[in-house]
Amino acid sequence: MNSKQAAGISTDKLTPTMEDYLEAIYNLSQEKRVVRVKDIAKRLGVKMPTVTSMLKTLGERGMIDHEKYEYLELTRKGSDIGSEIDQRHQILKTFLTDILKIDHDQADKDACKMEHAVSPATLESIVEFMAFIENCPRGGNDWLELFTEYRKHGAPRDKCLERMKRFAHQYDAKIKDMERKR
Repeated sequence: MNSKQAAGISTDKLTPTMEDYLEAIYNLSQEKRVVRVKDIAKRLGVKMPTVTSMLKTLGERGMIDHEKYEYLELTRKGSDIGSEIDQRHQILKTFLTDILKIDHDQADKDACKMEHAVSPATLESIVEFMAFIENCPRGGNDWLELFTEYRKHGAPRDKCLERMKRFAHQYDAKIKDMERKR
């Protein structure tokens, strides 16, 4: 699934809480053979009656199949939406950890909040930016290392200019190498 698909499934005006439940159920169903109420409660840090109440709501919306005291399953619709929410989460978490160098635990928490609000266009731009950083001869690890150093120590404008001049030769060499490989 690409980011356009990940951002394009209609979520029928789900609340962030509903999305969290669908994502949790989706992930649990990928990890385990069966999903139980207590698994969801543990994953989300809520009480079992709270889960039961939400399952009723999700069932009424045609997103899960669940009988009281039985295992539950996502419907095709619920699975598609759960997968889409998880994809948004993973894209955002990757951006936060790999590009912005945010701590993994913090990035996971932030991605969980962001996944509910990010527009399809913004998500696609984030994916394209990550691809650009990865593929651009003037980007990549060198650029990310400079960004990390800047975040740690800051840098006056003149120091950044010095670095740009110093690394210009490296980038010229990368460009020539890429042109030779064409």
